[in-house]
Amino acid sequence: MKRPNVLVMMADDHRFDAIAAHGDMTVKTPNMDRLIREGVTFTQNWHTGGYSAAVCIPTRAALHTGTCVYEASLHKDYRDHKPPDVRTIDPDRVTLGQALGKAGYHTYMIGKWHNDHASCNRSFADGAEIFFGGMSDHYAVPTYDYDPHCQYDKSQEHIKDKHSTERFTDAALDFLNHYDGIKPFYLNVAFTSPHDPRQAPKAYQDMYPADKIPLPENYQQQHPFDQGHLTIRDEALADFPRDEAQIKQHISDYYAIISHQDHHMGLILDALEKRGELENTIVVYTADHGLAVGQHGLMGKQNMYEHSVRVPLILRGPGVPRGVSLQQITQTPDLYPTLINLLGIDIPDTVTARDLVPVMAGHDSPHSHVFSLYLDLQRSVRDIRYKLIRYYKQEQQSGTQYPGTDKVQLFDLQNDPWETQDLYGKAGDEQIIESLVDALQKRMNKYDDALKNVPIVF
Repeated sequence: MKRPNVLVMMADDHRFDAIAAHGDMTVKTPNMDRLIREGVTFTQNWHTGGYSAAVCIPTRAALHTGTCVYEASLHKDYRDHKPPDVRTIDPDRVTLGQALGKAGYHTYMIGKWHNDHASCNRSFADGAEIFFGGMSDHYAVPTYDYDPHCQYDKSQEHIKDKHSTERFTDAALDFLNHYDGIKPFYLNVAFTSPHDPRQAPKAYQDMYPADKIPLPENYQQQHPFDQGHLTIRDEALADFPRDEAQIKQHISDYYAIISHQDHHMGLILDALEKRGELENTIVVYTADHGLAVGQHGLMGKQNMYEHSVRVPLILRGPGVPRGVSLQQITQTPDLYPTLINLLGIDIPDTVTARDLVPVMAGHDSPHSHVFSLYLDLQRSVRDIRYKLIRYYKQEQQSGTQYPGTDKVQLFDLQNDPWETQDLYGKAGDEQIIESLVDALQKRMNKYDDALKNVPIVF
């Protein structure tokens, strides 16, 4: 019997809660809602962070290798004070595409890769509209056709006067409408939305009048302390201090481009259904990371708050329960071994993430804690309820305006999901802190983290 197809749709900057079925009553996402209604959503899913201000680079490498950020790329030189190579996926790691190709799948890439050319080519046998960059005007994204010789010279770039989401969707529809291979397929569609510039067509912008947009409960005019990158590009997208009307407009634009993407995801699902393949396809929706868009006085993803580290992880299809919402803690790279298990393929030895098939069957999470990091400025750990964030001051950057801060935060995510009440230093939480610190220290020691010898708590 033919194995199920695999369709992975991935967004750029889409935080977990900006989906109607995840509780946001303003944003309209009927197709994402459908996937959640007909499949499984992992509601406490984190990305693993990265040694790059462009967090999407390492988080994508982690997903495609089924490893954590320490293992996925060639960033290891960072500990030797050399420029980190976070873009190049470790060639010793078997990528998801490689594993599926070896198992007899036709592998096809569309959209944003953002890692090195070689890892793309060893992951996919073909593709279209491949974007190796990080961000671009959505109406001028430079893309490539798949080159089997891996010679992606700039002269081969092409730009079309059409929105990136529409271009990537057109390529996916073309593939689905014409693919007649005997092999099952693995189709990866990586959108550049809802990354800025948030250029949704006017019809979608009109869905969200800015003056009707509610501000999030954790909106602040400015972040209360220096987290190390307060003036990075993402943060400079809005004025300092933050203005309520301006933030509402940013949220409006964010929702508009999400709804535009959601519509085109629906077209892909419709095409699958039309060719009779939807029920024999494992459909995945996830994102590389989230985004603040005004929460905590921040705009970007270079932080450890839930709006930035918590991302969607939704599965629908053969072997996946229907209409199930799971609260166990997970991390995005867990998708790799989970898919492999669902397809009945042996998980490569280079994969260190954890299979979530038992979780879908009702078992506890394979993780007692999950972790994320940002450069040598922030480390975070959480269990099912509590999160600890450690901020570091970079003494070698003492001449800069924002060197960071030596600080610890503790949040009770069960009672304070908006992370507005820092519990660190309050009596009664010592055992909670000790447990989180112990887990984080063991993690940092295991991977020879550059900050492993710096005390986590004071």
